[in-house]
Amino acid sequence: MDTDPQPGPGPTDPPGAEALISRGKPATASSSEDSTLAPGKAVDGVATTRWASAEGVDPQWLRVDLGEGAAVSRVELTWEAAYAKQYRLEVSANGTDWTSLAAETAGNGGTDTWTGLSGKGRYLRVYGTARGTAWGYSLWEIEVYGSVGGTTPDPDPTDPPASGAFTVVGAGDIADQCNQSDAGCQHFKTAARAMAINPAFYITMGDNQYDDAHIEDFRNYYDKSWGRFKDKTHPVPGNHEAYDDWDNQDEVAYREYFGDRATPQGKMWYSYDYGNWHFVALNSNRFDEREQLDWLKADLVKNSKKCVAAYFHHPLFSSGSHGNDPVGKPVWSMLQAAGTELVLSGHDHHYERFAPQSPDGQADPNGIVEVLGGMGGKDLYGQGDTVQKNSQKRIWDKFGVMQLDFTDTSFTSKFVGTDGTVLDTGPTYSCH
Repeated sequence: MDTDPQPGPGPTDPPGAEALISRGKPATASSSEDSTLAPGKAVDGVATTRWASAEGVDPQWLRVDLGEGAAVSRVELTWEAAYAKQYRLEVSANGTDWTSLAAETAGNGGTDTWTGLSGKGRYLRVYGTARGTAWGYSLWEIEVYGSVGGTTPDPDPTDPPASGAFTVVGAGDIADQCNQSDAGCQHFKTAARAMAINPAFYITMGDNQYDDAHIEDFRNYYDKSWGRFKDKTHPVPGNHEAYDDWDNQDEVAYREYFGDRATPQGKMWYSYDYGNWHFVALNSNRFDEREQLDWLKADLVKNSKKCVAAYFHHPLFSSGSHGNDPVGKPVWSMLQAAGTELVLSGHDHHYERFAPQSPDGQADPNGIVEVLGGMGGKDLYGQGDTVQKNSQKRIWDKFGVMQLDFTDTSFTSKFVGTDGTVLDTGPTYSCH
């Protein structure tokens, strides 16, 4: 923009009426082009560092946590060459419900200064809806001015909303050794669809990188597609991650690439809560190790949430070429005893949804719903020899992602193709 979209402060404004309240505050984004262009670069006060979103995808957003309730009066955006042609400035008290402060419909980059704003909230978001270039969105800096103490803050700035609906996107068997320019390369397409859904967070169901999941493969392929939202991903490993250190069957590069996100509780299995849900992320390469099973038993005992979902790579039930993998049966038994609603897996490269069932494969209204999502980008396998009991839907020939919509008391699953078509929708299941 060549001029301020709204008039700037007049000569009669008292000095010191506004304070810069965004510098150095926590920032998150819908995606990042790579790890050097992270959201925090836009609030660090350094003119030569920036945040950049994934390229070629709308919408995208950057959110700043002001730390406590604030009255926002002015926002200044300094765009890199990848600017927003259309975007909104929004505020929120809880990070979920947003109120628009201002909207741009014909932006042309440069510096946008919005003055005379009147909004209260803990979070400020720039929500881009149309790119001005073929690239993504990129900000050298966002500066939010106002005064703190305008609203009641949440108890912990890292906590998600305590209740309410939210969406998660996931897939397994993702990054082939191919680039976006390759006509048949699918993991960039599934990543673009995942970002377009704009979930609360992402999960992976293993075999994130092929073929032997070395660190250079993660950096050359996964990082350029699904790695764009690594800071919002809760991953688990698959058997291909174990090929990195073949002699020891150790997932070395997986741990190096994902860092703390792979081992947030010190091991390659962990749990976390969001809303009224408890999520359990397991390493099915190591289901024969007592340490993980003991941990799982203790974790489920400690859980205080009403609803439980778990995910790991090797499915107990599959109609694909690998078929059923009985190594997961003891885990399924523990999960069902704890009232788990949903299990997500990959390994076989297709989509499949099952009715609730017991670890013995018997239809059971108190059993667990399994959804297999191995269509994240690597070559599809096609149909196996045997369609398993309780299999309700199988799609062998489409790539895409799983969209999981959660409420405080229920969930619904969808298979969304890379073109945005919803290819399957499961029933809405209530929590046990």
